[in-house]
Amino acid sequence: MHFAPLIKEIGRGTKGARDMDAAQAEALFAAILDGQVPDMELGAILLSMRIKGESPVELNAFVSAMQARTAVVTVPNPGPGPRCVLLPTFNGARKQANLMPLVALLLAREGVPVLIFGRHDFDSRESPFALMAALGLPLAASTAQAGEQLQASRLACLPLAALNPGLDALMALRPRLGVRNSGHSVAKLLDAAPGRSVRVVAVTHPEYLDSMGHALLRLTANGGRALLMRASEGEAYAHLRRRAQLYGFADGQRSDLHPADTTDLDWPLSDACEAAANARLIEAMLDGRETVPPRILEQVQALRHLANA
Repeated sequence: MHFAPLIKEIGRGTKGARDMDAAQAEALFAAILDGQVPDMELGAILLSMRIKGESPVELNAFVSAMQARTAVVTVPNPGPGPRCVLLPTFNGARKQANLMPLVALLLAREGVPVLIFGRHDFDSRESPFALMAALGLPLAASTAQAGEQLQASRLACLPLAALNPGLDALMALRPRLGVRNSGHSVAKLLDAAPGRSVRVVAVTHPEYLDSMGHALLRLTANGGRALLMRASEGEAYAHLRRRAQLYGFADGQRSDLHPADTTDLDWPLSDACEAAANARLIEAMLDGRETVPPRILEQVQALRHLANA
């Protein structure tokens, strides 16, 4: 594949750049994930796309290339049982406690299987994997072991590298390049259990509600399920203070899953970021010594609805 002609088209800045067609975009992202793009050209492509932004056609094509290279996890409850909720984690805690594992544990306690997957490379943030270790949630070494954990306890944690090594390597370039790349957007849409999953797509910036929403309309058209929401510090749990923003996707249709209360809340934020303290807070919420925030309960309710729909 010749990369210079593509770089010439996508590398002209926000006003002069042209979008790729679906075939070009899928072939390019496939080459990136397969490690077939030399470093110089790869850097040029990633920074060009960072400046230009992915068009809907390009994003859909990137997802197609990613899914073709993503391993599948066998999930429990075939047939009428609840689907497996997919919780991505790529950021970790910075200023407040990370309650993403609380969402997972509340769902698993109700019999809804949950697969947490991701990677962590932020020196300035507390690792979500350290938090899960402090909670006694072992990291699976393979997709097969993750399937066994889901069957046994309805909860599994898996590194992204076990699902898609090429995507993991692409995301690992963030510290080297200094900025995120297209892989970070595509990873939010990864489906490790096609036909038996509920994707959770958590975004930080409001404009991504539109772009991810359009992508999910297509990705859920053939029986898929997804929840699109505003993230807390980039993690897949509802912001404890902002008005509820929960959008469900099923069979290519979008619905608002907001509770009756859609105003901001004056809810206290815990600064227990360190793994051990964060784990103690989650354990206290699970056993009733601390109150589970209303926005977390609303997210769990929305995911339970989508998993059992």
